[in-house]
Amino acid sequence: MERQDVPAWVLALEQEHLEFIRKFVLSSGSLKDMAAAYQVSYPTVRAKLNQLIERIDSVQQEDVEFVNMIKNLVLDERLSLDVAKTIIDSYRKGQAKE
Repeated sequence: MERQDVPAWVLALEQEHLEFIRKFVLSSGSLKDMAAAYQVSYPTVRAKLNQLIERIDSVQQEDVEFVNMIKNLVLDERLSLDVAKTIIDSYRKGQAKE
């Protein structure tokens, strides 16, 4: 997979988040096993997972809001469809670089 193909939400995560996801997958999604691996309580792991979910959701929401704004400009005939596609593609490539 090329870097530009990596979703923006993945690129917005810190190394710690990615390691948490890796361990989560390897533990088959067991928060109990994750708590044991991190030597913390189950509620602590659950809270960390909730923070990660919120982070991912916020990145995706930002993308949706921007794309919707561009689509509305097309619908209002203030922007051509070709230009809108170019702007959205450029925006997403820029997000992949961050």
